[in-house]
Amino acid sequence: MAGSGHENGAISIRPADNLAVFEVSKKPKKNKFALGCAMLASLTSMLLGYDIGVMSGAIIFIKKDLKINDVQIEILVGVLNLYCLVGSIVAGNIADWIGRRYTIVLANVIIFVGSLFMGFSVNYAFLMVGRFIAGIGVGFAIMGAVLYNAEISPASSRGFLTSFPEVCINVGILLGYVSNYAFSKLPTRIGWRLMLGAGATPSIFLVFAVLAMPESPRWLVMQGKLGEAKVVLEKTLDTKEEAQLRLNDIKEAAGIPQDSTGDVVVVQKQTNSNGVWRELLLHPTPTVKHILICTVGIHFFQQSSGVDAVVLYSPRIFEKAGIASSNEQLLTTVAVGICKTIFILVATFLLDKSGRRALLLISTGGMVVSLAWFYFS
Repeated sequence: MAGSGHENGAISIRPADNLAVFEVSKKPKKNKFALGCAMLASLTSMLLGYDIGVMSGAIIFIKKDLKINDVQIEILVGVLNLYCLVGSIVAGNIADWIGRRYTIVLANVIIFVGSLFMGFSVNYAFLMVGRFIAGIGVGFAIMGAVLYNAEISPASSRGFLTSFPEVCINVGILLGYVSNYAFSKLPTRIGWRLMLGAGATPSIFLVFAVLAMPESPRWLVMQGKLGEAKVVLEKTLDTKEEAQLRLNDIKEAAGIPQDSTGDVVVVQKQTNSNGVWRELLLHPTPTVKHILICTVGIHFFQQSSGVDAVVLYSPRIFEKAGIASSNEQLLTTVAVGICKTIFILVATFLLDKSGRRALLLISTGGMVVSLAWFYFS
């Protein structure tokens, strides 16, 4: 009987049931393996946040102990962005050479060395050397973490997982503020050195933790290791069908024929990085040009809002606002870090639900209102 829904023991599904099944398939459960890998990869970027946050309070005591002037403080604080830029540019080629996982491991080793240099600094020059080494390391960390997370994330939670590095940066900033407050009770010559040197401790753990992660499937395909790549894709993506589609896309990008199904294949090495930059900057297509303008524009205006200055100089800003005690300045800075971390977590959980554009418009509107309020108050 056609309308009974049962025939020969089989259950027919009416259109409404089909819709329900479709809705369920659209919202798969979070892949715990991909989640764990993304979290481990992102933890290294927390050390960048720690470096930024801890330096904001440490400069109060560094200035007293090393007897340096404001210009030297500004160079010490601001030069980290330049070092990170250099590290990120170099890390791109390193990640293609040794893999995303070992790039993150290398980042932790470099940060460990840089933190020790800063912690044992005897003068300003020694401190700047440590700052340079740590800056290169965190540049490696940011590039490696973002790249790795993007390449292992299932489509259903890509926004959530690729935002982890930013979450960890803000958690690191908060931990840096807390470290400032905790070590400020110690003698000046010891306190700031412990603040900066403490960043070496988590990097030791992270070296071994990151080695437990699988390598990026994209990098594995680029090395011709199709079998390993397929295993990783099936573990990190929501379905085997999605894993196969992703594998086919990567094979096409790597120039591997789709009928190549062996576990290991020979991949012809392509050295077209200069062509990519030329196509991106000199002869972009209208679509690429639109994406480039939007991406660069968003990041430019984000930085021009002055948020980095607030993060880097929070204690001094509160001092100008009338808070005289360094202890109260650091405690108030911790409150700023808590607020910042809470709202980055809120945005992270809303990325895949509300959409990137809606959150961007809301946050931009909030920034305009708040900055206008401060300007006219």
